[in-house]
Amino acid sequence: MNNLTKSFRLVVLVPALFLTSALIAGPVYADVFEDIKPLQDRWAEVNYGLSDAQKEVAFATLLEQADAVVAANPDKAEALIWRGIIKSSYAGAKGGLAAMSLAESSKADLEAALQLDSQALQGSAYTSLGVLYYKVPGWPIGFGSDKTAKMMLEKALSINPQGIDPNYFYAEFLTQRRDYKAAMSYIEKARLAEPRPQRETADKGRLQELAELEAKVVKKLKR
Repeated sequence: MNNLTKSFRLVVLVPALFLTSALIAGPVYADVFEDIKPLQDRWAEVNYGLSDAQKEVAFATLLEQADAVVAANPDKAEALIWRGIIKSSYAGAKGGLAAMSLAESSKADLEAALQLDSQALQGSAYTSLGVLYYKVPGWPIGFGSDKTAKMMLEKALSINPQGIDPNYFYAEFLTQRRDYKAAMSYIEKARLAEPRPQRETADKGRLQELAELEAKVVKKLKR
């Protein structure tokens, strides 16, 4: 497996969405939350339930569904965020240089979402962009930048400091930078995050990834 493939395989993002937000937002946003729910559910099924060989085809199909959701909700950040997440996950399944166009397109969706509503899904566009910036190779191959990743992930944490995703991904970023002590503090915060309503599959998968990351960090700290 080449380095570029490895860099994309872990680009799996889930925003810390609480479905009660739809009730708080009121009827104006009801349709978009109803529309993105099937995307969330299927993303979790594909990402955590299918083999690597099956994921590429499944994410391609899911992207078509996300395109339809964005077409129906062109002015809603939530729809763009979820299409960006699916594109990045598709890139991870695809791997190699072929994944770069998907990563670029994911970045464009997430940036467009920030322009519409930077607080949407508890700042998940910042989380997703942060992960892209530290997973994607830097120039001249891609747009990756640890400096920008750090800024994006810290912005996500300022919006959703107790969320499982911003804490998990910041811990992963710090682990990549070999700051294991700091990484452990964010792992502990991620472990204490409240379960997300109707996101059981996603939470179960993320907690498994968190346990694997924690084992890696503990091993490094003991050296």
